[in-house]
Amino acid sequence: MSDGLTLALSKGRILEEALPLLAAADIRPAENPLNSRRLTFATNHEDVRLLVIRAADVPTFVGHGAADVGVAGKDVLMEHSEDGVYEPLDLGIARCRLMVAGRPDARLERDDRPLRVATKYVESTRRYFAARGQQVELIKLYGSMELAPLVGLADVIVDLVATGGTLKANGLTPLAAISEISSRLIVNKASMKLKHRAVHRLVTRIRDAAQARTEAPCSS
Repeated sequence: MSDGLTLALSKGRILEEALPLLAAADIRPAENPLNSRRLTFATNHEDVRLLVIRAADVPTFVGHGAADVGVAGKDVLMEHSEDGVYEPLDLGIARCRLMVAGRPDARLERDDRPLRVATKYVESTRRYFAARGQQVELIKLYGSMELAPLVGLADVIVDLVATGGTLKANGLTPLAAISEISSRLIVNKASMKLKHRAVHRLVTRIRDAAQARTEAPCSS
């Protein structure tokens, strides 16, 4: 398998949207990862296998060479300073926005103390408010973000927003957009050199499939 390619995929929504894209690129797992507890999957190509792992781990696996190629959300990549990867392709899947959100009457600046912000996207949040010249108190959470303003833990949150339904259901509203988010194809730098032909062929096939998906007419 050392001469083959390993492709790491993020669990969850990215996996659900990446599988049809990979199928369009003629890369099909031997069994459906959505219905399996396995973490590694052979494909219809003997020299390509899939890993299905936590989203936050994809840049680490690719950066350290445990996977040659990966699919990860831009939100995860913004949090990692991984020097060992290239980011050659925006796949245009799993689209959402990284937003500041809070109660409708919430203010993004306070005179009495630093704004308290709850998020798991600590680095992205710090950079955003630093660019505004604003010092904030960051509170790291791993889930149930919408609760933070409701129980007084934080003034606002920074989280991914797709439809906004969860915010609305909890009495919150988007206040500011930080970044548009989509899934990206990333490549290990060493693999790009040592397995250039195979990596280039794989990236090209996925790029063509993503482009065809983008250019396909919308059904009415």
